[in-house]
Amino acid sequence: MPRLLLVFLLLVLAPAAGAARPGPAVSIFYYPWYGTPALDGSYQHWQQGGHLPPRDIASDYYPARGAYSSGNPRVVDAQMRELARAGVGEVVSSWRGWGSVEDRRLPLVVQAAQAHGMTVAVQLEPYDPRNAPYLNRSAQSVAADLGHLRELGITRVYVYAPFSDVSDVAWASINAAEPGIQLLAQTANVTRAAADGFAGVYTYDIVRYGSSSFDQICRRAHAAKLACAPSVGPGFEADRATGDAQSKPRRDGRTYDDMWSAAIRAGADRVTITSYNEWHEGTQIEPASAAGSRTLAMSPTLELRYQTYDGAYGLRGRPAAHAYLERTAYWVSRYSGR
Repeated sequence: MPRLLLVFLLLVLAPAAGAARPGPAVSIFYYPWYGTPALDGSYQHWQQGGHLPPRDIASDYYPARGAYSSGNPRVVDAQMRELARAGVGEVVSSWRGWGSVEDRRLPLVVQAAQAHGMTVAVQLEPYDPRNAPYLNRSAQSVAADLGHLRELGITRVYVYAPFSDVSDVAWASINAAEPGIQLLAQTANVTRAAADGFAGVYTYDIVRYGSSSFDQICRRAHAAKLACAPSVGPGFEADRATGDAQSKPRRDGRTYDDMWSAAIRAGADRVTITSYNEWHEGTQIEPASAAGSRTLAMSPTLELRYQTYDGAYGLRGRPAAHAYLERTAYWVSRYSGR
């Protein structure tokens, strides 16, 4: 074969290094709520729990790109590029009602995700009056929200804690009135989700719903003709942000692998990942700094040190920072080729 032809075939047929084929049925939870004084007037979320950004943040880990603003188009574009290379097909952006920070930034997320070949859904959060005084989530607000989201091109909505503030009768009515938007309920109560007209269930909480729960949840969902979208994640550590004593160790990547394996064995219709950048709860797979022993200046948590991804899949230092994104690409390929 002529050398020029061989080079041409290699360039055209070989996938990009480190990239995975898009997984349309792979979704990841994304948080657009971070802010900095330079772009947003103050730090947003990084300062939670009395922390003093930029060096001291409300997380057990520290982002490789520093304490960033989710309103920075360059940051969001880089994040979407990472997710697309990992094979993620859908970005599920946290959303807390009209006029919220998450609402104002949703068009930026949609634009950046679509530029990299991904779609965008939202996770409809319970509205907390302390954070969103403009609105409490209710049956009326949800109906209005869905109309607003439809106008933005959103066709899938993940409803977190659906039964905390909206009645079963109201959900049945909302679902019947929204044939153009697929609603999934965050619950393992498949019977209730089906009776309320939801199209599927997902779990999100990787501490409460571990690998051993996926098979039963998916069997019940499929029997009820609902989509099953169990949530996998690398671990959980929230003590620096919220004081939550719960934890789920990463075990050098074995926790993430176990959850992915269980989701595939359970016949998941969609795999949801908790999360790309929920730094408060330590579920993130966004690259983390390798400098975990940095000193925190002028902070009430001066003696604490950030954790790193060192040891994940045998990697250390800078290579370890991207360990979970690269492992996601591996699992997307396994899942897509089952």
